[in-house]
Amino acid sequence: MSSPSGPRLDTDLAERVLVAFLRDECRRAGFERLAIGLSGGVDSAVAALLAARAVGATNVHAFALPARESDPASMEHARLVAAAGGFALTVREIGPAAEAMIASLGETTPHRRGNVYSRMRMVALYDASAALPALVVGTSNKTELLLGYGTLHGDLASALNPLGDLWKCQVRELARHLGVPDVVVDKPPSADLWPGQTDEADLGFTYAEADAILHRLVDWRASPEQVIAEGFAEATVRKIVRTVMRTQFKRRPPMIAKLSARTIGWEFRYPRDWGT
Repeated sequence: MSSPSGPRLDTDLAERVLVAFLRDECRRAGFERLAIGLSGGVDSAVAALLAARAVGATNVHAFALPARESDPASMEHARLVAAAGGFALTVREIGPAAEAMIASLGETTPHRRGNVYSRMRMVALYDASAALPALVVGTSNKTELLLGYGTLHGDLASALNPLGDLWKCQVRELARHLGVPDVVVDKPPSADLWPGQTDEADLGFTYAEADAILHRLVDWRASPEQVIAEGFAEATVRKIVRTVMRTQFKRRPPMIAKLSARTIGWEFRYPRDWGT
């Protein structure tokens, strides 16, 4: 088969919709400022530039949150994004706090240490949220969310997420449209949780494959057999399906055991703006 491809994006329309989303939801919640962690990657870069267009660069508070194992290039790329967006970048080292926590855990694994780093970064962002005050902007895209490629109460935590309905390939398209520096758009995606770590090595397939397969499974509602019949590798399709099913718990609020007639999340499901 030809190279896998995901859906294209009307970048002008996407920019208008997502900027309006951030502006309107920020004001609806009674806030004027947005806070975001800048990792040096393309997702946080796109979210930050959209935020600057939504509330103005002076109301965007971007934070670089390096740890001991972070790639020095990530800081350089975060500074390039901040310069492109015209907003300031605050650097807060999470390393000492994260290392103290990790030391208390005894023998760990790279995955567990990565979770500590991710959650410590969110501690710093939500502290900034309370101090400024500001709403925390999420940076997880649709591909990552479906694959469960994120840390609960870490990088998956946010008040507003402008990227959650964009495939990874669409985030890259929007990045070029918004003027994200090429070095940020083109580098291998990485959560930067340990030296040499890349998303695609962790996942076992490329984002291009994931986008193309998930687009068919989710947007087209194709069956795995139909996707395989198009020429996609059966092992990859089956692995992606298993991953989506296995990580469903990350995409929903915690389940509440039902005891009363009207339980939150079951019968009591008013829109979040109810009463305002």
